[in-house]
Amino acid sequence: MNRMKNLIEGLKALIDKQHVECEMDEELDGYLEASAADKQKLGMSKDEALRAARVEMGSRNAVKHKLWSSRWESAVDRLFQDIRLSLRMLAKSPGFTAAVIGTLALGIGATTAIFSVFYAVLLAPLPYRDPNQLMVVWSMASFGRASTSVPDFLDWQAQNSSFQMLGTGDSLDFNLSTSGAPEYIHGAHLTVGYLDKMIGERPWMGRYFLPEEGQPGRDHVTIITHKLWQRLGSRPDMIGQQIRLNGELYTVVGVRPPGYPDRMSGSGEIILPTVYKPEDRTNREFHPLIVLGRLKPGVTVAQAQADMQVIAERIAQEHPESNKGWKISVEPLHNDFLPSNVRMVLWLLMAATGSLLLIACANVANFLLARATVRQREVALRASLGAGRGRLIAQFLTESLMLALSGGVLGVALGAAILKLVIFLMPINSLPSEADVRLNLPVLLFTVVVSLACGVFFGVMPAWQAAHVDPNEVLKEGGRAGTSRSRQRMRRILVAGEFALTMTLLASAGLTIHNFYNLTHVDLGFRTDHILTFTLPVPTKRLSEPAKIVSFYDQVLEKVRAVTGVSAAEVGTDVPLTGPGFGLPVGLAGRPDPPGAKTEGTAVLMVTPEYISVFGIHTLEGRAIDSGDRAGSTRVVMVNETFAKRYLSGLEPWQEHLRLGQFVPGLERIGPLADWQIIGIFQDFRDGGLRQQKPFPEIILPFAQSPWPQAQIAVRTFGDPEQITRSIAATVASVDPDLPLANVKTMDQIVSGSMGGDRFVMALYGGFAAIALLLAVAGIYGVMAFAVAQRTQEIGVRMALGASPGSVLSIVLKDGMVLAGYGLLLGLAGALVVGRVMKSMLYEMGAVDVTVLAAVTFVLLFSALFACYLPARRASRVDPMTALRYE
Repeated sequence: MNRMKNLIEGLKALIDKQHVECEMDEELDGYLEASAADKQKLGMSKDEALRAARVEMGSRNAVKHKLWSSRWESAVDRLFQDIRLSLRMLAKSPGFTAAVIGTLALGIGATTAIFSVFYAVLLAPLPYRDPNQLMVVWSMASFGRASTSVPDFLDWQAQNSSFQMLGTGDSLDFNLSTSGAPEYIHGAHLTVGYLDKMIGERPWMGRYFLPEEGQPGRDHVTIITHKLWQRLGSRPDMIGQQIRLNGELYTVVGVRPPGYPDRMSGSGEIILPTVYKPEDRTNREFHPLIVLGRLKPGVTVAQAQADMQVIAERIAQEHPESNKGWKISVEPLHNDFLPSNVRMVLWLLMAATGSLLLIACANVANFLLARATVRQREVALRASLGAGRGRLIAQFLTESLMLALSGGVLGVALGAAILKLVIFLMPINSLPSEADVRLNLPVLLFTVVVSLACGVFFGVMPAWQAAHVDPNEVLKEGGRAGTSRSRQRMRRILVAGEFALTMTLLASAGLTIHNFYNLTHVDLGFRTDHILTFTLPVPTKRLSEPAKIVSFYDQVLEKVRAVTGVSAAEVGTDVPLTGPGFGLPVGLAGRPDPPGAKTEGTAVLMVTPEYISVFGIHTLEGRAIDSGDRAGSTRVVMVNETFAKRYLSGLEPWQEHLRLGQFVPGLERIGPLADWQIIGIFQDFRDGGLRQQKPFPEIILPFAQSPWPQAQIAVRTFGDPEQITRSIAATVASVDPDLPLANVKTMDQIVSGSMGGDRFVMALYGGFAAIALLLAVAGIYGVMAFAVAQRTQEIGVRMALGASPGSVLSIVLKDGMVLAGYGLLLGLAGALVVGRVMKSMLYEMGAVDVTVLAAVTFVLLFSALFACYLPARRASRVDPMTALRYE
């Protein structure tokens, strides 16, 4: 479609040029014939006269060039003349000019800020070499995309013919020991060649991994980010230095460049080479890897997909016990990890700012239409003195473009400020780390184009009306010819459109506010007050035996409980709301598997006995886990009420045993099945986030019977939990000085953080809707004030004939409210459409929210009434004699 438009425009330009050249040829022929005729009068023959005329005129192309240059210079002179005149006219009305530029700056600034985010996330190319060659290679199961096992990845590497390289990585955390307190940092294992060969990155200092450093025993080397290098003292001799990670020494061989690597949330600040242990190379059940690939030159995505699918089928035939039914999906890397809800939010925010910009343009168009009406006499005089329609249109459009560009310049400055506010309000890790959100060249070009488009949009109607002024009529009527119904109708249509768009924006803001209200009133099923949570990043190698794990955490809990201000403390594999870290297929001992128990899986928590009391979770039946449930005693388990309803309906729970695999510390596979006796049923609580629609089956195991090295600790306090953070850190340091407190948050902060995205969207929509409401109110006020001014004589006549001030007041109010009513009806349709689009973003809300629509309607009607009342009140106080003499 775009190519066809460009072709048509090119043909039009060519035809216009040929038309101009034909005119020039005719003009030159006329000059030539006239010159030859003059020479024939002097006695020359016709042929001699033509030759002499041609010699005098010189080359036809040279003359045409002179004519073209003359016309171009004339056009440029007219343009500069129009610009100078526009600047003088705008300078004569500083209030009008400031109002228009300020209105435009609001719309353009908001649009520029949001487009900066939109471009950085969805449109900008990835900051890698040949980014179109980069793919994500997913394992595909019946439930959708999945990560990949180590042996599958190695088979892909060896058997594919489509990729230059396949690489992978997995995230991990480290305790970085320096001269001060230990620091908890994020890092990753990456395949050798991932940084330089896969994504084409060059080191800022040193080098990247060598092939032999991906072998066991030679892997104690590391690459750090530029940001971490600065935190470590910006040492120029950092390469070759050793740092202590998880108690082991690693040699720094390279520093990544500043920029996007410092924003990378996935790879973190420390990179280690990937090394696969012998047991990893045979474990196809565990899928820890995300695989990226770089296509060979000339290979398409479809070809790579076909190639990898053949490999998947081959692996499934060779290993049906683990790979039957599994497939492979090859997908472009760009935005492949971006959640669909983030895409929708960005598109909706662009639509919101676009609506705000249209409202601003409609307001400016109204200003210009009113000003054009006042300038009818000036336009009539210029037309009477010979100015053509084209000249008048050009002058008015030049004024509009000057206003638009001025608003664009101010809008860029305002957009930069809005963008800083947006980034400040945006929750951490909301956007891909590759996204470089700033006012770059593409964003500035977008702003220029938008500014010019706005100038044409709001300037074309005043220019067209000015060009069609009847000079005789205007001069005869003393400049009041501009009060025609067509001009009034256009201004009213613009105001109705403003109100429709404002209604849509307000409805969107209302939906986000109602959504946020619903989230803040969710029944969590547990207590959040006076709870401090933190993680102890214990290295797996250090605590690999169950007895040592239990002993270590018992020692930590004993010391933490002794801290002044602590009432209770517990250890568990997670805390509520953050999502269970483990899941297992579950069966009932001696019975057929309940429907879905094996395929759907069950969330698993391993906790100490105080977990129930710290979080205030109710035990509905049976008993809770207690201190007697230790290693060597009967294995016991608690189930939530959803598990009981789904799998134990009609059974006596206390007589049933669950068949579960044993979690083995240090191994990435499940141990043999064992029987676990059900001892209690606990109340459902939200463990999958605030937006969890339905509770899922969940079980609790005693931590002492199924310990895990990496655990979280929750502490209930008597007072403010943040006040005892230092005391707890000192207590943990007394047990192990190399262990920092990681992810220290109160439970209230966790709850608040889980609503960060909804809070951010609500704030943006609320801000844009408030600006839109102000502009709409200003628009209807301006139209009604101008209408009252134009009808001053009519109002005087009415009052002279006996009309009361109240009747005049009601006439003006009725006129304005009818105008607002039309806008509300149009906006209602837009609000219904927006509700349907936003439905997937909203919690426990339908596409039509009567409460929101009623509230928005009331706000808009009240605002319109207020805006109309001031001009109406002024009209009701008009002196009839003064009004009859009004000019």
